[in-house]
Amino acid sequence: MKEFDNMKVRKMQKGLLVRTMICAVSLATVCFFEHPLEAKAAPRAQETGERITIVIDPGHGGDNEGTLEGPAKEKKMTMVTAMAMYEELRKYDNVDVYLTHTEDVSLSLADRAQYAADLNADFLFSIHYNASADHKLFGTETWISSVQPYNAYGYQFGWEQMQQMKDLGLFLRGVKTKLKDDGDDYYGIIRECTSRSIPSTIIEHCHVDESRDIPYCQTEDDWKAFGRADALSVAKYFGLSSTVLGVDYSGEANNLPDVSLQSVLPATVRDKTEPDICLLSLKNADYDTGEVTLEVTATDYDSPMMYYDYSTDGGKTYSELIPWPDLDIMAGTYPDTFTFSVTFTKGEQPVITVRTYNQADLFTESEPVTFTQAFVDQEKLAEEEAMRASLEAEAAASASASAANDTAKPGSSVITMADAAGNLPDASVEKGDINFGVFLGICVILVVLFLIVFLLYQMQQSRHRKRRRKNHSRNVSGASRNHPR
Repeated sequence: MKEFDNMKVRKMQKGLLVRTMICAVSLATVCFFEHPLEAKAAPRAQETGERITIVIDPGHGGDNEGTLEGPAKEKKMTMVTAMAMYEELRKYDNVDVYLTHTEDVSLSLADRAQYAADLNADFLFSIHYNASADHKLFGTETWISSVQPYNAYGYQFGWEQMQQMKDLGLFLRGVKTKLKDDGDDYYGIIRECTSRSIPSTIIEHCHVDESRDIPYCQTEDDWKAFGRADALSVAKYFGLSSTVLGVDYSGEANNLPDVSLQSVLPATVRDKTEPDICLLSLKNADYDTGEVTLEVTATDYDSPMMYYDYSTDGGKTYSELIPWPDLDIMAGTYPDTFTFSVTFTKGEQPVITVRTYNQADLFTESEPVTFTQAFVDQEKLAEEEAMRASLEAEAAASASASAANDTAKPGSSVITMADAAGNLPDASVEKGDINFGVFLGICVILVVLFLIVFLLYQMQQSRHRKRRRKNHSRNVSGASRNHPR
């Protein structure tokens, strides 16, 4: 335990240094993420006419099937969602709604964007579902342009979209941009729309290949529910009202996060570097119960922390990704330190490491926490205790049976089947001597009886011989008298 104490001191010292560094950049971090999810104070930055024109673009189609990891081809899922969104938005007043296509056809990104431009659309919404290469990521996100003013428009809509996805129960991955090496927007539909002065966004509803997102996208009803949620986001962003639905969201358009049209919003810029700090320290280890409590200290100076995972075999295998505790992705706030617990029940001697991930899914790995002894094997211990209890119960039952026999026939000697087989306990030597004496007495009696029977038999034979001799004598005498002389 002394070694653990020394290790703990070193980790605490390092932790203090890390926290000092974190405090040094905390003000910069707060300034960087200036749009908290709760802060609804600014009007919509995008100016529109009295009537709104919306274009919905079902992602993929034709030969471009999209991801195949989900319950259906992505192109089918996006069409169902887009149609539900279309039908819902048509219920609102002063809005014209269009779809880039309604059939399963191949359509270029340029043609989709040009269709929106020909309609002088106020916004194009590209509908998609997500999947990751290692099938570990989960959550919902929107992608927007890096070019102003479309960056600001996209962020304000994305903020409203995150509200609706949060209400559905999804994990939020945020509103962000992605650039090519030349600095242009990475996603073609956004790039093509921006070049035609059309605001646009890609809505990635959830990851169809991860267990925590899969329940949200299993059936057509689920896909339609996403479409209706998207329509609500659009209605609130544009401040629409509906006589049919009896709703009025005109006030929502003045209740959005504040944005600047002068430069790209820092909160939307994609981080290109791993988290700056990742430290793992041992708080407590109970070797009897197997419970271990660990403390994680981590931060990234450029983006929020999003997930963490841990390994108990020195980094060979890792747990599933776990959401960062108390993360507010839209505000960009998260605790830089938290604790988590792991329980070991099979006599392990683990080597624990942790990886911490930022919003760009880049991670930094901690140094390992090691243990000089194995934890108690709870299963083996339970088996041993059960065996011990069983033996004690058997011994008690045997003692009880023996006492019952002694009480039933006081002073008597009972020969059992076990005794006859020679399975006598050591304490029964005296009883053994008595039983041998009885046996010897019985043998003597049997011998005496045998001798008596033998003597009686001899006496009978003697009488029989005497009778025969007497009869013979009489016969001889008679013969003499009758013989003529």
